[in-house]
Amino acid sequence: MSPVKKIVIMALIFVSVILVACNGDDAKTSKDQQKKETSEQMREPIESMGENVAPLTGEPLDEPLTHRILAVMVNNHPSARPQSGLSQADIVFEILAEGNITRLLAMFHSQVPDVIGPIRSARPYYFNLADDYGALYIYHGAAGFIEKMLQDGAADYLNGAYYDNNQTLFKRESFRVAPHNSYLITAGIDEAATSKGYTVEQSPDPLTFNRGEISASEKASEISISYGNDVVRYLYNDEAKTYTRYNNQSQTKELSDETPIMLDNVFILETYHEVVDDAGRREVDLASGGRALLFQQGYVKRVNWENIDGRLLPVEDGEVVPFVPGQTWVNVVPTSQGIDQVSLTE
Repeated sequence: MSPVKKIVIMALIFVSVILVACNGDDAKTSKDQQKKETSEQMREPIESMGENVAPLTGEPLDEPLTHRILAVMVNNHPSARPQSGLSQADIVFEILAEGNITRLLAMFHSQVPDVIGPIRSARPYYFNLADDYGALYIYHGAAGFIEKMLQDGAADYLNGAYYDNNQTLFKRESFRVAPHNSYLITAGIDEAATSKGYTVEQSPDPLTFNRGEISASEKASEISISYGNDVVRYLYNDEAKTYTRYNNQSQTKELSDETPIMLDNVFILETYHEVVDDAGRREVDLASGGRALLFQQGYVKRVNWENIDGRLLPVEDGEVVPFVPGQTWVNVVPTSQGIDQVSLTE
């Protein structure tokens, strides 16, 4: 073999080795990049994944939801428990009304039970929340000045006082006494709403949800919040990965079949409350933000809360903290009590 041929062959072998090595490095880089993208995708909020999910729970759906959110004032007086429909609420806001009794604003969207209640009267901080979500606000009764605010356009509303016991939209039950016996019949909502010129179809913007594991290290398997007359308690079920709710020692369940309330997110925030009249009505600051606790999967995350486009959301380092897909209960407590008074047990 001539020296020239030897040189050519050696050069070809050298180039082949380099190409194989480069291809191997490219394949490794491609695999590493794929793993990185998959990992980032798992951390990506659900609403940006292009999946068909419920906007307020992040849970998968067979088809998109087009109907409007229902924001219903549910009575939480001891004489009104157990309630009907709460196990199907996407989000429940629990806030003090008069005295030391809380009232519930239950938002229904991904599921709508046949009957909800008992239903109670309106308060401005509740209907402002409902309006910020684009919801139809449903209640039974209101003080004259509060009713005037709604009539002037504060929120789209249905007041049970105008449909009292008509057996189409509202009914009175004999097993309880007024004002703890008025129940909403959801089959009558669309007709009543459209007769007032309200739309019954609306696609709300989704909340932010997380696919993967949460980033928290402080365990919290039992939570207690004192509202004065009542101690609200949450117990974590490790098998179901949800929190069950209690008023004092009584578990929160459905009236009809004792289905327990099981929550994926418990969000507790503190804010300023002020009693503004002799009836004990309050103003509650749901705009300024402050300290908060977010409970998910048996852990607590110490965060802040902010009102972002009308929604009360957990925030850390300027970023919204995602909810875990599922149902959420929001407890609002006065700053005079504060989240420092929330009792946590590992």
